[in-house]
Amino acid sequence: MNVLTSRPSTATGIPASSGSPSPIVGIAGGLGILAVLFVIDLVLPTLYSVSLPNRVQDGLTLSLSVLIEALPFVILGVVLSIVVQVWLPADAIQRWLPRRAWARRAVLSLLGMLIPVCECGNVPFARGLMMRGLAPAEALTFLMAAPIVNPIVILTTHAAFGWDGGILVARLVGGFLIANLIGWIYSRHPSPDALLTERFVATCDRVTHEHGTPVRRSLTQFLIELRAVMPALVIGSAVAGAVQVLIPRDVLLAIGSNPVLSIVAMMALAMTVAICSNVDAFFALSFASTFSPGAIVAFLLVGPLVDIKMLALMRTTFTTRTLVGIVGVVLLSAFVIGIGVNVFV
Repeated sequence: MNVLTSRPSTATGIPASSGSPSPIVGIAGGLGILAVLFVIDLVLPTLYSVSLPNRVQDGLTLSLSVLIEALPFVILGVVLSIVVQVWLPADAIQRWLPRRAWARRAVLSLLGMLIPVCECGNVPFARGLMMRGLAPAEALTFLMAAPIVNPIVILTTHAAFGWDGGILVARLVGGFLIANLIGWIYSRHPSPDALLTERFVATCDRVTHEHGTPVRRSLTQFLIELRAVMPALVIGSAVAGAVQVLIPRDVLLAIGSNPVLSIVAMMALAMTVAICSNVDAFFALSFASTFSPGAIVAFLLVGPLVDIKMLALMRTTFTTRTLVGIVGVVLLSAFVIGIGVNVFV
């Protein structure tokens, strides 16, 4: 049963700020980051080896690279979302999935193997799945697993690490387990609608009651989805670039030799660098000689699921409280898996 369609249409009563970032938020955030940079330069002038103008330029370059890297996958995800919402029969997805809840989530967590889209494009696709009747917990299961089990990620992880250290197997199995754990946790929620932003629920109501030819509906939905995810993508990319120039990389690398702290450091790095899951294995490979295999696995699990850019995109659909819970589960699970890899592999 679709929990979204059971609500009355509220498209005209939801404030515009309830689900997606406002441009004012992005401008204020950018000015705040610049202020922080100036303050750090005044208080701790020797903290960075690179001058402030160069760090600002590096931050802009990193932000643009994250944005450009993610944009094609976001558009592809929007297109796939429209295919699901407009062109598939209303009950097609429900017919293809098992009836038992745990089996449905297990199948959805493997659906990413058929969709070569990174984490950025999975958000609009998951939105489309919910508009077609999937429960939020089921969409979350797909959303958490797809960036790790998709075919491009499997191939690039194997190309970077092969079968050495069990990194590839640990990443695939760990991603599957984390996704199904999150799906199970949120399937127990007494009010599934409470996991979602009011703006997204209003969008679902509007789409449900929308009429017209499939082509017209596709164009309309394309604009709706881009309007929802693009501000979040831009702001998330900007924050990811800023964080990378605010946090000295040497601080993270200095603790790489500690088997426990190295896992924490790599998880922190994964959340800040916001690298596409299709290529993050090659980035992690550069740390393989410094950090433990468990720390590398933790990086490869955390980055695709809860990096800054991904959280900004997910905020267009899920409430802040929901995202805090997801981040907690992902970080704790990745830490435990990383420790397990260090101990047993």
